[in-house]
Amino acid sequence: MKNKTETFISCEYPLSVQKSKKENKTRLYRYRGDFRWRGIKVERYKTYGERDWSEVIRQVIIGSHGESTRFHLRYFEISPKGYTSFERHKHEHVVVVIRGRGKVRVNNRTIEIGYLDTIYISPDTPHRLYNPYEEPFGFFCIVNARRDRPKPVKISSRKRG
Repeated sequence: MKNKTETFISCEYPLSVQKSKKENKTRLYRYRGDFRWRGIKVERYKTYGERDWSEVIRQVIIGSHGESTRFHLRYFEISPKGYTSFERHKHEHVVVVIRGRGKVRVNNRTIEIGYLDTIYISPDTPHRLYNPYEEPFGFFCIVNARRDRPKPVKISSRKRG
């Protein structure tokens, strides 16, 4: 097999997968008890473009270790007063809250979400998740493995949420 690199765009940043270095095999990422998993790197929410977000980290649990899944499972955590980009894209999201509570802006509607609430965000829907509360807000986000780069959406009001 040739040393082949496949590049695609993720919701967060350009990602390269070295097929010859990453082996598609069964793995356990053991939960450490602090919303961290052994063998999973804690990263900035985004590493490119305009900084239209604040106080967000992510962990790619499934999707960057050579898996052949058609989806990626990521954990995001938004610190108090933090928020994600207000954006839209052609791919869909499934968000499952596992820590604290937060809010999601979908178009011009704001929805409060808490532990084990699950929200489906359809393609091309402007959205932002944010944390107006005092405790961390953490959630799993499931997206297509192949996805387009998000497009920023202008905020019509002065308010971030």
